[in-house]
Amino acid sequence: MAHVLVSPLNWGLGHASRDIPIIRELLDRGHQVTVASSGNALELLRREFPGCHFVTFEDYPAPYSSTRFFLPKFCAYLPLMMKALVDERRNLCRILSKGSYDMIVSDNRLGVYSREIPSFFISHQLRFSVPAYLWPVEILTLFVNGFFHSKYDGVIVPDNEPGDATLSGKLSRSFLAATKRRAFYSGILCSPKKMDLEEDLDYLVIVSGPEPQRTKLEEIVLPQVKDLPGRKVVLLGSPQESFTRRPDDGTTVMAYASNEEKVELLNRARFVISRSGYTTMMEVAELEKRHGLFIPTPGQTEQEYLSRYYRRRGWFLSRSQYRLDLAEDVDEAMEFCGFPKMPKTAENVKRLYEEIFAPRLE
Repeated sequence: MAHVLVSPLNWGLGHASRDIPIIRELLDRGHQVTVASSGNALELLRREFPGCHFVTFEDYPAPYSSTRFFLPKFCAYLPLMMKALVDERRNLCRILSKGSYDMIVSDNRLGVYSREIPSFFISHQLRFSVPAYLWPVEILTLFVNGFFHSKYDGVIVPDNEPGDATLSGKLSRSFLAATKRRAFYSGILCSPKKMDLEEDLDYLVIVSGPEPQRTKLEEIVLPQVKDLPGRKVVLLGSPQESFTRRPDDGTTVMAYASNEEKVELLNRARFVISRSGYTTMMEVAELEKRHGLFIPTPGQTEQEYLSRYYRRRGWFLSRSQYRLDLAEDVDEAMEFCGFPKMPKTAENVKRLYEEIFAPRLE
């Protein structure tokens, strides 16, 4: 039995969520797993895997902006992030000194690797998307990522091979040899599973994102939901509150839903309205949802790029929250075709284990 350290970044729950099938596969194969993370990501995995060992591992400061102008704030955060990387290396040495590990899996934590232990980095962003006039910055990110990728034995990209079914577009492509020779395209990885349920819910609206953008979207969406016909559920993404309201016969508004409740609602929904975060988009692909409307978080360049990319491919409509008209936008969104068919998580995580992990662990 091998001992694996899994360390997801705690910028939202997306990193921890896509690590769930990896951790489950490792446990099912008889290995021991220690999880090093913090905040909500640590709590999510603690609830999902109570038998694992958990270590609190602080994160980099999250460069979220309260306005749509994300890049200036991100640049201002760079010195803080560099200091955080130094702290991360020191904290990792402390963790490794207290246990014996056979492999490290880092989800977007650039400093979680060891020269003595096989180490793998998980990311769908081999480059970052920035405004066109800042294209030199985008090229620079390729080289910065390549420098860090060279510290790892492999880079696991939770996306399909570059081609017609690539969910992350240019974000998962790099021309640098240091990255290309290490990249393993695992296919999508997410925790929800397709359930044998009737699609009896016309619309599922998921309000999420860092504050204050989450509240702004709530204020924009709630008055418009009444204009949609049929049965609707709105998830407000406020775990600090606990209420369920029914403002009219067809609408249910929930302050918060557990992961199990959310997965069931996603399976039942005919049409999904949410942010365009990459983890959400993998879930949409996994559950084979054909219709949706996606609203990027202002200033989060990854979501803004993905929204444009999906619209260009004819997969899904996206709309800025500042121009949102649900009744009209939903009608237009019905003309889009959804993601193409692709291998699902169960098949992908098995292949990942057998081709990448097993040679180091067995």
